[in-house]
Amino acid sequence: MTKSGAQAGLKENAGQFWLLMLITAFIGAIVGLERSVLPKLAETAFGMNGHTAILSFIVAFGVAKSVANLLMGQLSVRFTRKQLLLVGWLFALPVPWLLLYAQNWWWVIAANLLLGINQGLAWTSSVVMTIDLVGEKNRGLAMGINEFAGYLAVGLASFLAGYIASATGVIVYAFVPGIVFSLAGVALTLFVVRDTHAHVQAEAAKSTTPLLPSVWKDTTWRHTNLGPVTLNGFVTKINDGVLWGLLPLVLGAQGYSLVEIGFLAGVYPAVWGIGQLFTGKIGDTYSRKQLLCLGMLLQGVGIAALFFTGSYNVMLAALATVGAGTAMVYPTFMTLVADNTHPSQRSQSLGIFRFWRDFGYVAGAVAAGLFSDKFGAEAVLLGAGILTVGAGVFSALRMQRHPLKTFAHNVTQKA
Repeated sequence: MTKSGAQAGLKENAGQFWLLMLITAFIGAIVGLERSVLPKLAETAFGMNGHTAILSFIVAFGVAKSVANLLMGQLSVRFTRKQLLLVGWLFALPVPWLLLYAQNWWWVIAANLLLGINQGLAWTSSVVMTIDLVGEKNRGLAMGINEFAGYLAVGLASFLAGYIASATGVIVYAFVPGIVFSLAGVALTLFVVRDTHAHVQAEAAKSTTPLLPSVWKDTTWRHTNLGPVTLNGFVTKINDGVLWGLLPLVLGAQGYSLVEIGFLAGVYPAVWGIGQLFTGKIGDTYSRKQLLCLGMLLQGVGIAALFFTGSYNVMLAALATVGAGTAMVYPTFMTLVADNTHPSQRSQSLGIFRFWRDFGYVAGAVAAGLFSDKFGAEAVLLGAGILTVGAGVFSALRMQRHPLKTFAHNVTQKA
């Protein structure tokens, strides 16, 4: 026990840890409501015919979330994690109302800008606070549970939205649960969550990880381990943006119902979410590098397989494979960043990593919009799969297996 009374550990902080997992589930559910129904809403309610126009909402979401991630890392130097988590939730409050009463497509764009800010501030705060609480021993397990809570909620909410839209015949009713999720997030954060500043101080006092000479440069590309992690996060979100925007359209063109589309769109994040219960702990025991590279290969193969089939069962298996691969990489991203950064720089480095990772939404949406109109949505899926395999191979060649304890010294010597 430290003088501040803060002690790291999952058992020692069980109450706050599981509270953060519940809040993370609400964060994921908010965005999950959009995944299966918003492209259909664009076509039926607003007459949006081009893939580029439909995917504009993902660009808005991705830009806002990326910038919010970056701001969270920088603002965490001046404000507490709890304050930033609360501000993130306040941005979510208008989102379901804007979608429910949207008069034109710009209302949807505005809702996704606010949703992106909510996801960037709130989810990044949740991740950083989780890492603060558990310490180094069970970091992978904790990140696996955090991502499980969030992305299982994404998958369940995606299916729920598809069911509500199909059962009622009114697509916008799918957004009503978002009112409950956002109010619950605000209330829990305001009245029950405790800040983790004391845990950061306690860990920083005994950390042997060197400070990064330039958090921006090292997290973005220069650090032998952090650079590949950032690249793989960027590519993974390209895939997610492509699947989010194009998968419902591909399935709709093949004659699948809204319920079937909702189920298929939800399988990928649901497997992703459940799988992280296991892959996070595996990363604590075995090589995080190997887990990352294998996960990227599985993602790439699963996405590329969608190009070659129209069979429901094969699509189901391919999307489950994508989910399994994503489950391998997602908690590993965060734990690798935490492993290779000093506690005092952790929130900044995670914010930079998540900025680049979520900017992949923008790149994926733009690429999907431009290339699907010219070459077809299936061809974009194939290209995304090939890109993902390439990122995995690159990381296998560049990354070191363990954190680089001498990195800061080596950079200083070269300079």
